[in-house]
Amino acid sequence: MDLRKWLHRHSLRLLAIRDTPNAIAGGVAIGIFLGFTPLFGVKTLLSLLVAWLFRCNLLAAVIAVTLHDVVLPFMPFILRVEYQIGYWLLSDPHLFPPALRQSHLSPQALFSWTTFFSVGGPLLLGSAIIGTPFAVLSFMLTKGVLVRYRKKHPHHHHEADSPPPEED
Repeated sequence: MDLRKWLHRHSLRLLAIRDTPNAIAGGVAIGIFLGFTPLFGVKTLLSLLVAWLFRCNLLAAVIAVTLHDVVLPFMPFILRVEYQIGYWLLSDPHLFPPALRQSHLSPQALFSWTTFFSVGGPLLLGSAIIGTPFAVLSFMLTKGVLVRYRKKHPHHHHEADSPPPEED
C-alpha cells in the first residue's frame, strides 16, 4: 500500500465532511488523542463516544483514530516512552522505571488486576501527556486547512457550515 495515496484519500474524506470546521477539527483531535492510548480494540468506540459527548464530528473522529494507525510500527517505542513518563510522574520520589528485560510471566500474571494497575496507570497517564499536544496541534491544523479549503472552494459550502438562523 502506498502511504501517500492512503493519507491523501483520508484527507480528502475529511475535506468532504459536511459539518463546521470546529466540529470536524474537534473530531480529528479526539481521534488523534485516543490513538495514543493503549486501549487497543476500543479506541474507535471511545472516539465515537467522546466525539458524541463533545458534539464533534463522529466521522472525523473515526478517520483520525484510524489515521493514527500509520504510526503502528512505532507503537512499542511510543508505549515505552508513555510508560516511562507516567511511571516517573506517579513515583515519589520521581524515578524512571527499571530497564526492560524479557519477563517470563505466565498469562495469568500478565492479565492480572495487579499488573493492569501497576502498568496501566502509568501508561494511561503517559499517553495523555503525549497525546494532548498532538491533539491540540491536529485541531489547529485541521481547522486551518478546512477554513482555507472552503474559502478557495466556496461551492463546497453546505448548510452545516453556516450558523443557524436567529429566532425572533
